Amino acid sequence: MILGRADLQVRVRTSDNTRALASERSWVAQRATIVERAVGRFVRALRERNASPHTIKAYSGDLSQFAEYVGPQGWRDIDHVLIRGYLSNLYGRGLSKTSVARSLAALRSLYKWLAQEAEVEQNPAALVATPKLPKKLPRVPTIEEVNTVLDSAMPESSAFAERDHLILELLYGCGIRNSELIGINLDDIRWSQEILLVGGKGRKERYVPFGDSAKAALYAYLPSRQRVLGERRRTAERALLINLRGTRLTTRSVGRIVKQIAVAQGLSPDVHPHTLRHAFGTHMLEEGADLRAIQEMLGHERLATTQRYTQLTVKHVMEVYDRTHPHAKSDGRKADPSTALRSARDDNS
Repeated sequence: MILGRADLQVRVRTSDNTRALASERSWVAQRATIVERAVGRFVRALRERNASPHTIKAYSGDLSQFAEYVGPQGWRDIDHVLIRGYLSNLYGRGLSKTSVARSLAALRSLYKWLAQEAEVEQNPAALVATPKLPKKLPRVPTIEEVNTVLDSAMPESSAFAERDHLILELLYGCGIRNSELIGINLDDIRWSQEILLVGGKGRKERYVPFGDSAKAALYAYLPSRQRVLGERRRTAERALLINLRGTRLTTRSVGRIVKQIAVAQGLSPDVHPHTLRHAFGTHMLEEGADLRAIQEMLGHERLATTQRYTQLTVKHVMEVYDRTHPHAKSDGRKADPSTALRSARDDNS
């Protein structure tokens, strides 16, 4: 093929631009500090290990700030005193204890990875105490409150009532995360076994059961889903939950839908998708489910994470005790010793 003069000039300019861009990138890489280069490689390693996108984004931001703080200093110049100074700097900029604790966790993870890469021998971040976080127990709706919402018609403001009802049934009935919910595809449903295949943190998959209520909600939703996809000519869409444009629902949309329904049904405006996950774990435990089984269904790596739900149920038991035990009453009235247990069961029936 014979190229004209104009084509040759365009190709020359394109080639020059490419070389200039490569040269600029090389210059930037050379100008990067030791810590900045290490952070870049660590973030790439996180992606290769299929870390959560939220973790990658948070760690990348936190460690970039640390790299900017330490400047050109090398690893031998960075000790636990400097790291404490960095955390004090974060406090001075108005960051919360939770954010500072996450920054420290990111640093510890970076040093652990550097040790594995034989770039450092010690982890000074391990010598810095984690900020003490307030132990806040999430406000979990009662079984009665959740049942009222699920048994009621969706509010008039609901743009896709069948889908919105299914969202609630799956979040509460299966205890899955918001990100896991929107990731479900149609072929992840095992109808004969009544289980769902969900992708959890770190791309780890697990099966979770769904009950009759969720099954009924699925059957009610699927014809409407097919109708929307037909109208939008997107019949090949794999996502279970879609919007009215026929594309996969986002976590932000799910959060907005859940909050809208909660407010319409008289629940706290603080209710969000994770609230229903908390309710799943708490209510299962109150009804006598084994903690290990709950851990498996929730997809927790550590049992300690699941044990947070015992704090909620212990609070409930104490309330029952205060109402029923004779020594817990200030007026000295007697109560049947078995009343506390019966009352606990009655409250959860």
